[in-house]
Amino acid sequence: MGETDYPINLTEQEREKLESIVSYGRHSAQKITRARILLKANEGESDSAIAEALDCSRSTAWRTRKKFHERDRIEAIERKDPDRDYETKLDGRDEAYLIRLACSEPPDGHSRWSLRVLAEKFENLNKTDIKSVSHETVRQTLKKTNSNRIDPNSG
Repeated sequence: MGETDYPINLTEQEREKLESIVSYGRHSAQKITRARILLKANEGESDSAIAEALDCSRSTAWRTRKKFHERDRIEAIERKDPDRDYETKLDGRDEAYLIRLACSEPPDGHSRWSLRVLAEKFENLNKTDIKSVSHETVRQTLKKTNSNRIDPNSG
C-alpha cells in the first residue's frame, strides 16, 4: 500500500459533487467518509494523514483511492461492489415448486413447515437439478411471495 500508488486529481465538477455529499442531504456515514477521503487526497494528503484526520484505517483510505482509479471515479464512494454479484440458486421453475411445497401440508410430526424442514424436503424430492439448498435460500425465495405459511419462530 504505497502512499502515491493512486494519486487523486479531481475535476471541479467531481469536487463539487463530493463537497455536496459531505455538506448536504442524507447519506450513509460510510459514503460521507469516502467522499472526505477523496477530498483530502485531492489536497495531496497521505493515506496516514487522512486516516488520522477522519478516524478511519489507512487501508480504507488506500482502497478508496484505488476504487476511484478502477471504477467510474465518483462511483468509488458507493457501497456496491460490482465484483459481488451472486447468481440465484433457484430458477423460476424451482421457485414455483418450492412455493407449491410450502403451501402443501407439512410432514408428519410438524404443525407447520420450518425453513430447515422445507429445505430438506425440497432436496430429497429430486424434482429439480438442485443438489442442495439452504434454509436461507428458502427464506429469501418465500419472502418474495405474499405467502406466509412458515412459522416465524422456527428456523
